[in-house]
Amino acid sequence: MFKKELREKYKTLRNQLSEEDLAEMSLAIANKVLALPVWEKTYFHIFLPITENKEVNTEFILHLLFGKDKEIIISKSNFDTREMKHFLLTDNTKIKKNEYNIPEPVDGIEVPTNKIDVVFVPLLAYDKTGHRAGYGKGFYDKFLMECKPDTIKIGLSFFEAEEKIQDVFESDVKLDYCITPNEVYEF
Repeated sequence: MFKKELREKYKTLRNQLSEEDLAEMSLAIANKVLALPVWEKTYFHIFLPITENKEVNTEFILHLLFGKDKEIIISKSNFDTREMKHFLLTDNTKIKKNEYNIPEPVDGIEVPTNKIDVVFVPLLAYDKTGHRAGYGKGFYDKFLMECKPDTIKIGLSFFEAEEKIQDVFESDVKLDYCITPNEVYEF
């Protein structure tokens, strides 16, 4: 399938999930995160979910990261430049939704991309080779290209992998893992 078709398919599938499904599946994903070989790392980048789009609720993963004393980084998107700035999440961080309902830090301590060890990546679909389809704006591909080569990229999805995404671009950055409520895919 092509990315456009996959986006439609998975938006529809997400919309069919109940609030209870979302909570249970998000918790199951967080429990699978515990088994990943990433806990010796320090700087973890995580997305805050767009609840209106029924994204994976990363609150459970945030609790794990806080509990393990990790440095947590969240981003703010600039839709004019298609760039993201990254900020340390602290007790004082104020979060506000932007015009696309993305929860973002208002300001804070900026963290350079080359510090980030692990990135939890939002997505709509992914395939068995680790390619992903997001919303199509390219923010994460651009961000992931700026990361260190050994940065671990972990997709989070409620659904299993597609066989193959047809229209993969050279600039698309592959995932190292994708976690579903039932499985951990390693690429």
